[in-house]
Parts: sequence; structure tokens; C-alpha cells
Amino acid sequence: MITVLVVDDHPIVRAGLRATLEADPGLRVVGEAASGEEAVRLVREFAPAVVLMDLQLGAGMDGAQATARVRELPGAPRVLILTTYDSDADILRAIEAGAIGYLLKDAEPADLLRALRSAAAGETVLAPSVATRLTSRERAPGVSLTPREAQVLQLVAGGHSNSAIARQLFISEATVKSHLVQVFGKLGVDNRTAATAEGRRRGIIR
Repeated sequence: MITVLVVDDHPIVRAGLRATLEADPGLRVVGEAASGEEAVRLVREFAPAVVLMDLQLGAGMDGAQATARVRELPGAPRVLILTTYDSDADILRAIEAGAIGYLLKDAEPADLLRALRSAAAGETVLAPSVATRLTSRERAPGVSLTPREAQVLQLVAGGHSNSAIARQLFISEATVKSHLVQVFGKLGVDNRTAATAEGRRRGIIR
């Protein structure tokens, strides 16, 4: 029996996932969480084998941050990301945080069930489009942003100033500027607006 904790901020989505998973006799949903903070607490309480984690969880801790916290716990469960986003920034942050797999919400139920079993067995699971994107990064490393650079660019796209980005990421403004210099150079642009547009065009950010 594989025990699963479902983490998503939408009650309807959680209910649908619970119904899908519990239709399989080899899976049991031991809890549901609507936030990253609740997910960490419930992992401590129920010790599931796998956490099925959304990335966008509203205010507070997001899915990547929650994944990192969960993976730091004693006897940490595997974390399988299930989200609608497949930008480089999202994928890289999740993998860097310790997620063993990354699926998109358009996956077939049978694929999700297989992915959960694979994750529980310690096998990496990636949606086809995610695997393709990661392979492309390996083939063209010169134009690939680091996870931190992609994160900074995503925040720039969200309209955040350098000082706001520095506060959110707990780094100095000088470090933010350094990251942006690297981003501009790699993308072949010379300003924030052009970097955002090019990042979206390449699928680096959403």
C-alpha cells in the first residue's frame, strides 16, 4: 500500500485527485493540504510515502519551497510535482528543491497512477514535455539560465524591483543585479522588458 498526501489549494482539484487515487486498491490518500505550511505539518503527522505537490499554492510557501522543507525532514517522502506550469523557472526550482518527478495536470489518470508508483520506488518521473525541455537545456547550455537566474527573471516579469527581489530571495541587490547581467548576456538583450519577452518566448518563464 502506497500512502499519499495530496497538496493543492483548490478543493475541487483535491477531491478529484483523491477519487482518482483511491480507486486504485494499491494507493491510499492519508491527507490533503491546501498550503505549503500545512503540507509540511501533515507530512510530519502522517509520514506518507509520496507527496503529490502543486507548485502554486496561494499566499505563503509555494510548492517548491514546501518540497525543500519536506525533503529536509527525517525519513522524508518522495515529492511528485503535479502542476499546470512547464517553464524552465518552475521545473528547475522544483528539481533543485528535491522533487523526484514533474507531471502536468493534463496527464491521463493511468499515467498519474504509474508515476506515483515509480516515485514511491525512487524512480524519476517526468512529463514528456518536461523531459524534452531538460534535454534541450543539456544540448544548448550556453543559452540556459541557472535555476536562480530563471527565478530572478520570473520575478522581474512579475513587476518586482531589484530591492523587492532581493528581499524575497534573501540576497543583496548587488547579487540581483549580477544575476540580471548574466541573464541579459545569455538572452542577448539589454533591458528588463526585452529579457522578459525573450524569456517567455523561449519558455524559460511563464
